[in-house]
Order: sequence, then C-alpha cells, then structure tokens
Amino acid sequence: MSDRTDIPELGIISLFRFAWRQLTSMRTALMLLLLLAVASVPGSLIPQRIQNPMRVQRVFTNDPTLARWMDRFSLFDVYGSPWFSAIYILLFISLIGCVLPRAFEHLRAARAIPPMTPQYLDRMEFFQNWQGGDTEVDDARVWLKGKRFRIREVDGSISAEKGYLRETGNLFFHLALILILIGVSIGALFGMRGAAIVNVGERFTNTPPSYDNLSYGKLFSDYSLSPFMLTVDKFVPKYNPITNAPEDYTLYVTLTEKPGGPKVRRIIKVNSPLTLGSTSIYLQANGYSPVVTVRDESGAVVLQGPIPFLPQDGNLSSIGAIKVPDSTPQLGFVSSFLPTAVRDKIRGGFSSFPEALDPRLLLSAWKGDLGLDQGIPQSVYRVDTSKMEKIGLKSLSLGERFTFADGSITFDGFVPWVNLSVVRDPGKIYALLGGILAILGLFGSLFTRRRRIWIRRRNDGVVEVAGLAKNGAPGLENEINILVAELKKAGR
Repeated sequence: MSDRTDIPELGIISLFRFAWRQLTSMRTALMLLLLLAVASVPGSLIPQRIQNPMRVQRVFTNDPTLARWMDRFSLFDVYGSPWFSAIYILLFISLIGCVLPRAFEHLRAARAIPPMTPQYLDRMEFFQNWQGGDTEVDDARVWLKGKRFRIREVDGSISAEKGYLRETGNLFFHLALILILIGVSIGALFGMRGAAIVNVGERFTNTPPSYDNLSYGKLFSDYSLSPFMLTVDKFVPKYNPITNAPEDYTLYVTLTEKPGGPKVRRIIKVNSPLTLGSTSIYLQANGYSPVVTVRDESGAVVLQGPIPFLPQDGNLSSIGAIKVPDSTPQLGFVSSFLPTAVRDKIRGGFSSFPEALDPRLLLSAWKGDLGLDQGIPQSVYRVDTSKMEKIGLKSLSLGERFTFADGSITFDGFVPWVNLSVVRDPGKIYALLGGILAILGLFGSLFTRRRRIWIRRRNDGVVEVAGLAKNGAPGLENEINILVAELKKAGR
C-alpha cells in the first residue's frame, strides 16, 4: 500500500477559475503594464508605416532580408500588431477583473451600518467616563445626527460612524479607472487622426486623398469620415515686433457640413478648434507657399502654382522642393524661402522676422532624372539629386525670373498655408469623465477622516464614551472632547 497521497487533477472549470484568478491579480496587472511599456519601445526606435512610410521603404532598400524578418514580426506596425494587441487586451481584462471586485467591496463598505458597540470601551481610544444622568444618550443622538454621523442604537448604547465619503471616493476612483479604459478603447477602435497642409484660398474636403497623413482606428473606415468641406479664407498671424514670438493666430474658414448644405463662416484659433460632433479641427502650424511659374526651353508653362515649404525656425525660414516631371529634361529646384531676408558672412541667408516683409526665394537648379518613375515613395520637400546635373544657383525677389538653357522659373509671389489637424475621438468624453471622477475620488479618499464614536450609559449611571480613528486620522480626540463637554453641560 502506497503512502503517497493522490492529488486530483483540475477540471476545465477549476482550471478556468485558477487562470482567471491569476490574470486578475494586481501582480499580473502590473507585470502586463510593464510588458506593454517594453513592447512600446520598438515603436519609438523603428520607423512605422503609418508615420513614416519613406523611412520604412529605405530600410527595405538598404537591407531587404532584415526588413522582411522585421516585417514578419510586425515591427513596422508595432501598435497594430497582433502581439501588441494581445498584451493590451490582456491588460484591459486584468484591470477590469482586478478593479471591479474592489469597487463592489467599496460599495458595500459605503452602505454599511456602524458596528455594534464594543463590550469593553475602556480599551478603545480616548476613553472617558463620568457619573451622568438620564439624558446623555438622547443628547448624544441629537449632537451626532447634527454632525452627520451614521447612527446605530442598540440597548441604550449608540454606535456612530462618519467619513463614508472615503469609501465613496475609493469607489469613484476604481470605477473611473474602468471608464478611462473604456474611453481609450473606444478612441482606439472608432477614432481617426489626420493632418493636411492647405493653402489660403484653397478648399479642403474630408476625404482620404486630401490628407498628407491619415491613420484610422481598428473599426474605422473611409465611410465613417464626416462629409464636411472647408475653404480657408484668411489667415491672420500676429507677432511681437521685439521678440518675434507669435502672439495670436486666427484662421477664417467657410464650412459646409454636408454636400449641398449651407455655408457657414467660422473662426479657428490654436486653443479653440472647430468642433463637428466628435470631430475636432485644430490649427496646428503655419508657413508659406512660394508661387512659381516654370517654363521649358520652348517657353511653354510646365508648372505653375503655390508649393508648400517647411519652416525650419521661429522666423519661418523654410525649405522645400520644386519638382517639374513634365519638362524635358526633368527639372528640380532645391529651394529656401526667407520671409524677411537678411544675410551675413557667417550664417548666410536667413529670415529675421516671420512676416513676409522682404521675401526671397533661394534656388539650386538641377536637371536629369527625378526618380519619380521607380515606384519608391519620395518626400515632397526633398529632391533626389543623385542622378541629376546641377544647373546653377539664384536668389529671386518678387517678380524676378531665373533663365537657364533648359527653361526658366519665375517667383510670382507667395500665399500662407496652415496645417489642419483633424481628430475624431468618440471616447474622449468618457476618458474626461473618468479623469474627473478619479480626481474627485482621490480628494474624497485622501481628505476624508473615517472615525467611530461610541457612547453607552451603564446600569449604575456611569456614561462611557470612546472612539476609533481609522488609519490614525487626526482630530478624533478633539471631537470627543467637544461631545463630552456638550453632554456634561446639558446634564447639569
């Protein structure tokens, strides 16, 4: 006969319960939170397709084998990868399973009645007794109710408790965590974020081709985009003439919320976006688009219009690329735009003020193959001159023309552009409400003193009073002294 005790195997239900307890423990939640932070690191170090597809293409060009292996593990789309989503979902379930039971515990504690009066009050804190009369218990009841104590009266003794707001605050805080998680999840599933540079005088239509970059939530599609149209009428910047610092930006637009709908004029400022339901349109940045006309050697116009340039400093010194693929040979201009041009021996040409008081267009002209027919994405603000021949350099003022053997380019003027950031986040209201509830809950739990006071009249006429302060909260001794003084005064 064997002395070994046979341990029964876990059934399916028992195994599920064990796994659920492990997943919803606070230790597991903290480990998943740490794992999520570690899993986010590759998304910061490795270029992502949504944010920078050209850098991703450059990795495939430089090292195709390594890039293919990285792509298999979704390292170019970390935040949309199955393994990152799995960690996030497990963390969400763990926090829900961890927080909800604690919320129910705090709910029961907030609704509980005071405990029975202890038998030996002399063992409690701040015990006092004296020979009293017949009215101390009744007077204490009135006093305690006036101080908003919750009272339980049994056999001539009173058990009173105050500070239930502490448990209510804990309840709000735990429920707020769930609400924040729900808000973040709704935003990640049904939200979108995009940005587009729009010249003053042009129209922006809320369709995917109008965006310079656009990212969707997991359950968002092109059909979910709000069908609005926006015409940029006027942009008015205001700068400090001494410090050159911006003081105010005002954007005037004409809005059409749906095709065929009425046109409404609106104003957008940096901290005052245009809101359409759960979609907000922000004024994010601004700059200049030089207006140029490029002609080929026969004098035919091959390019005409504004070209957005990217600011490089606070004075809006900007760089850009003017590409002319329709000319023969193809032309490219590596360019800089200076709103208020100055020049010195050390820095060369630069802008001394962000307003266009003395604009100049600096050009480095090239001819050859722009590389646009190779199917490799290129930045619209850079010219690949590796297969091109340099023509010359030129600085143009307004109205000036640079003529060369293969054509000419004229600096006709400039228009301001604005960068519109369109954000749809239907979960932000839940996250905001959760944040407010969390702060209120923290205030309630941190600054509310939970304490108990007992009063009893013994058969020999001795009145006993004692108390208990949870978590060592101060102030209970002074409160008991005031109560005792009131009872002795009333009993005289």
